[in-house]
Amino acid sequence: MTPSHDQSPYYPPSESQGGWPCLATEEIASKANMDASKLDRLFDLQSILFGGCSWNAVIIRNGYLVREHATFMTMATSRFDVWSCTKSVTGTAWGLLLEDSRQGRLPNGQQVDLDSPAYVFIPDGLPLSDPGKEAITIRHLLSMTSGIPGESKGIYGTPTITGEGPYEHALGRCANSDGKWVDKLAAEPGTRWDYSDPALTHLSLIFAHITGMEMHDYVKERLFDLIGIEQASWDVLGGSGCLGPHTNAHVGLHISARELARFGYLALHQGAWNGEQLIPQWWMELATRSSQELNPDYGYTWWVNSNGTHWPGLPNDMFALEGHCCNRCYVIPSLDLVVVRVGSGPARWNEQDFISGVLDAAK
Repeated sequence: MTPSHDQSPYYPPSESQGGWPCLATEEIASKANMDASKLDRLFDLQSILFGGCSWNAVIIRNGYLVREHATFMTMATSRFDVWSCTKSVTGTAWGLLLEDSRQGRLPNGQQVDLDSPAYVFIPDGLPLSDPGKEAITIRHLLSMTSGIPGESKGIYGTPTITGEGPYEHALGRCANSDGKWVDKLAAEPGTRWDYSDPALTHLSLIFAHITGMEMHDYVKERLFDLIGIEQASWDVLGGSGCLGPHTNAHVGLHISARELARFGYLALHQGAWNGEQLIPQWWMELATRSSQELNPDYGYTWWVNSNGTHWPGLPNDMFALEGHCCNRCYVIPSLDLVVVRVGSGPARWNEQDFISGVLDAAK
């Protein structure tokens, strides 16, 4: 079974069962409405500019794998740590958890919503290192508005010295390996946007406390197994005498381009897969548009173009997972298009040019 304009949408079997239907060059125009010669030129340029890095890219349109490009020594099955793309999967896990709360499915009848105080669910965070943390909500953590210091204060990740744990650092109990603390809020919750890995780390602690499960197990059972993601792995953080280990909420998902495209394709269809609503539609609609006015380019763990300001000139309905080393999964529902790039580098590139090139090839 392969997609056609008469049957839409199409959901591919797992890679072990056949995977994405791949188009031959002569089929790209008729079945995917794309210009193969323009895609050739686009990837020729990408190879010249970034051929020294290991990376893989795929383009999915109308349910077809239109184009796949891998650098030397990289295969379709090669997995990479996609860095902060992981955050969007964490946010999706939270969308499922919030729906479970709405449906009364959480253990012991627990209730949680976006405006629930975060530290109610973090007993290890008490006593608070800053009394202002009492006002932090789940919404603040998911939208990067918690006031917990992040990149604007030179805080990157949660690295710690031997004997100190990343969760202890995130909770303000110790400094990171650079001697920097996040014990005091940099702003009142809800008043400043800052890209904060320590803030995101809280979501893993809360998730495990509420559900009694680790996020990586929960997502595998509720999403990955059902959409044919077979080879992904997700790092844990902490342990060794410190808090944890728990699923790493901000980085650490290792996945191939083809399998990350499945997650993007699920998002393209607002959380539906093969007739089943796996992610609540209300969450996908909420998460992939601006979550606040402090940084309208950020939804709930997704980067968005709602105001046309994150990717000027590109479609306003475009949203993406974004991670360090140019790991990306772009979703454009209006064009039935998913574009994925995973790899070990470079640290920076001109994504505007790349996506503009893909769109120029789309008819």
